Amino acid sequence: SSSKGNCYYITDGSSPLLLDAGISIREIRQGIGFSLSSVSGCLVSHSHKDHCKAVSDLLKTGIDVYMSCETKDALGVIGHRVKVIEARKQFKVDDWTVLPFETQHDCPGSLGFLLANQQGEKLLYLTDSYYCKYKFTGLTHIMIECNHSYEILEHNVANGSLPVAMKKRLIQSHFSLENVKKFLLANDLSRVKEIWLIHLSDGNSDAELFKREIQQLTGKPVYVAAERR
Repeated sequence: SSSKGNCYYITDGSSPLLLDAGISIREIRQGIGFSLSSVSGCLVSHSHKDHCKAVSDLLKTGIDVYMSCETKDALGVIGHRVKVIEARKQFKVDDWTVLPFETQHDCPGSLGFLLANQQGEKLLYLTDSYYCKYKFTGLTHIMIECNHSYEILEHNVANGSLPVAMKKRLIQSHFSLENVKKFLLANDLSRVKEIWLIHLSDGNSDAELFKREIQQLTGKPVYVAAERR
């Protein structure tokens, strides 16, 4: 997970999924121990390259890839393995029940996902969105973008390392630490087992600070998804 590429592997023990595919197919194979044939599907949040780089290669290997119509059109992919989905219309991928929802990003058709398995666990995957208009109950796992903080952005603009235009773009398209806190406080965290902070900006974040502040706020175990090296 980073500004360069994002791809996550999750499993309930029987139905592994990929969330986004913004790294090379070679890196994906390495990351999951070369067991790509066991993957039930890939959910793609939107068409920016750092989330969809390997989509065509995944389709070629016979993996179903789920995306909005806008993402499909932007990527120009075709075939029976391309599964077009709509916000707020639930669907199944093997043992998973998936509910897509709209996110607030500078990319048409961008989605977040609420995933539920047969064991009663609920995973929220929310990336590339500067806020979320929905609230969720019964969550057990949260994967949420924590891209930057306003304080770090201001510091970087002041020292000349961040253009003002880029600062405005980040604020209007990516989750800040401050908005992540507001989102978490607005939701039911009573069943949450762990929180993963994802998609940290390369130069506008502080992993240890973000982890510490979210942990203090929620009282839950917090992990940072780091760039794979």
